[in-house]
Amino acid sequence: MKKLLLLLVISFSVISAQINFDDYFVDKTMRLDFFHTGDKTSETISFDKLIEEGIWSGSKKNLLDKLQFGHYMLKVLNPSDKQEIYSRGFSTLYQEWQTTEESKTTIRSMQGSVCFPFPKSKVLVELYRRDRKNIFQKLFEKEVDPASYFIIKEKIKPFTYFKVHYSGESSNKLDIVFIPEGYNKDEMTKFKDDCTRFAGYLFDYTPFKENKSKINIWGVEAPSAESETDIPGKGIWKQTILNSRFYTFDSERYLMTSDYHTVKDVAANAPYDQIFILVNTPKYGGGAIYNFYSMTSAYDKRANQIFVHEFAHGLAGLADEYGNDNTYQDMYPTDVEPWEPNLTTMVNFESKWKHLIEAGTPIPTPSEEMYKNKIGVFEGGGYVAKGVYRPTFNSIMNSFSSNEFNLVCKEALEKVINFYAE
Repeated sequence: MKKLLLLLVISFSVISAQINFDDYFVDKTMRLDFFHTGDKTSETISFDKLIEEGIWSGSKKNLLDKLQFGHYMLKVLNPSDKQEIYSRGFSTLYQEWQTTEESKTTIRSMQGSVCFPFPKSKVLVELYRRDRKNIFQKLFEKEVDPASYFIIKEKIKPFTYFKVHYSGESSNKLDIVFIPEGYNKDEMTKFKDDCTRFAGYLFDYTPFKENKSKINIWGVEAPSAESETDIPGKGIWKQTILNSRFYTFDSERYLMTSDYHTVKDVAANAPYDQIFILVNTPKYGGGAIYNFYSMTSAYDKRANQIFVHEFAHGLAGLADEYGNDNTYQDMYPTDVEPWEPNLTTMVNFESKWKHLIEAGTPIPTPSEEMYKNKIGVFEGGGYVAKGVYRPTFNSIMNSFSSNEFNLVCKEALEKVINFYAE
């Protein structure tokens, strides 16, 4: 078994080394939009459209996903030999919805989208999703011809973009784009000031401040017709560019949008690896999904903490470490090891943070004073009180009574930053 694993690692390393960006791609971006449709136990992915976007701002070195995070995996293959030439993990709002009560009795469609470098010739695009055992199963396949005249070439939502923090060429930096939501045309200066403020928040926290030279931040001037955002539970509805709202999945603080194609249309004006949406509201809330988008209230008194908490979800797939939320059902089956780096069910703890635990620390770790500042295995996380474990008694991924990431989260965040910045 060990020999087999070693061979797989060696094979992956060789494949990674053989992928040369210029052999397969040009310096542009291809976007494929689609729809998820189904209920709690089913999912069909249907094609919508192809869009040619601006320069490729992602890594030209790390074309294959070595992180293996996310509920889904995009794979781009060379048709002649089926060689994988690009891949990226991601998660979606649809897969979160499938863990809600509503999904048991309702069929819904939700928007999805993936980007990859613009190919020189025909490619196969495949989308995979993890099954209950966390094994990727193929859901979708489409041949994409870059010469097709059906590829949309116009900029769907043209807006001006600007630099917030610039460290260098996008191909070897982590590029973050701030998008405004609920800022009207007279509030663009306010939005720019907020971009500067939130960039400052980011660089207040480890490991971002130590990696400031590896990060670019951009903003897009995309005004809404009205200020603030929808609050359905209070009967408040606003005309905004991204159609965001509180009460997503009937959780008041969950501030999200299902209009993902518009999010991508606006983001396309700037180079980006990560999308962060600043919502012009003082009401507490936010949300984020891995390699999808992140969102926060810009004017809550804890905006700095909400921002970095949500960004950690979006950037590195870090899970919530609290265990007292009944919004989701069976999010983390206890007989399967979660892919998220900061949770474990103890099914395969060797793959997680066991190397960081001091000798003598009991596993599981009791919530006693002597262990409150140590790395351990504390029960309760991933929205449930039993069967799922977190690395520390407290951290900013658990509650805002903590104002820092624990060591496990810091390692994961730095690993992802370096993945983009190599």
